[in-house]
Amino acid sequence: QERLVESGGGLVQAGGSLRLSCAASGSTGGNYAMGWFRQAPGKEREFVAAISFKSANTRYADSVKGRFTISRDNAKNTVYLQMNSLKPEDTAVYYCAAATVLTLWVYDYEYDYWGPGTQVTVSS
Repeated sequence: QERLVESGGGLVQAGGSLRLSCAASGSTGGNYAMGWFRQAPGKEREFVAAISFKSANTRYADSVKGRFTISRDNAKNTVYLQMNSLKPEDTAVYYCAAATVLTLWVYDYEYDYWGPGTQVTVSS
């Protein structure tokens, strides 16, 4: 079992930056791809970004491409989401997720473990 806990959310003005972290624990010998999803009130959960185990491959939603960067430090069992040029429409609860196998990357059903989420609010 993999336990994931997000941190780093908060309130930021439009145009500002924020870095989210996701700490993983409890697994033994697992090689996981990691992803970030977000969900705003009244909206569906949507894909944000994902990264392979060795960081060789990344994928981003079109809405955040060029503004967000996903990275990971496997020695620390931590994945990050650097968010720059934030917009009010980025406001959502952000969730960290882990997957043993990724094919299409952008669908939540491919992910096996989820964190409880962290709130990001961007004011205009």
